[in-house]
Amino acid sequence: MIRDVFIGLGAWSWIILGVILIGVELVAPSSFFLWLGLAAIVTGLIDAALGLSWQTAALLFAALCIAAAILGRAVARFRSQTDPQAEMLNRRGQSLVGRVFTLETPIKDGEGRIRVDDSSWRVTGADRFAGARVRVVRVEGSTLVVDDP
Repeated sequence: MIRDVFIGLGAWSWIILGVILIGVELVAPSSFFLWLGLAAIVTGLIDAALGLSWQTAALLFAALCIAAAILGRAVARFRSQTDPQAEMLNRRGQSLVGRVFTLETPIKDGEGRIRVDDSSWRVTGADRFAGARVRVVRVEGSTLVVDDP
């Protein structure tokens, strides 16, 4: 029964399948269903233009899915290489190395705190007064090591 409806709709069935797959991408974001949905829509457009049999359209869809998955991986890899923030994802402390901040609390006995945007970070270094400028030189766990700017 479903096969009869699918065959009866012709090219529209592929386009509808593509829209459904792109809709699934909105619910379960992974960018995988997006590429499958685009492959289904392209299959539907080619089927509408050439009047393919359902077997040929299914084979075309399978080939386009493979090509779309490869293209999707290449796009994701390129994006991660060109996005400087993607490299520091989940390593926020590393992105602070080299930056200069003002001490929120004084460094006493080697420990103090700085404010970075909306968060407070524990710092270690030579004793300094609150309000002193310090440069982050490295990260040890979740603690920033600071020195003179």
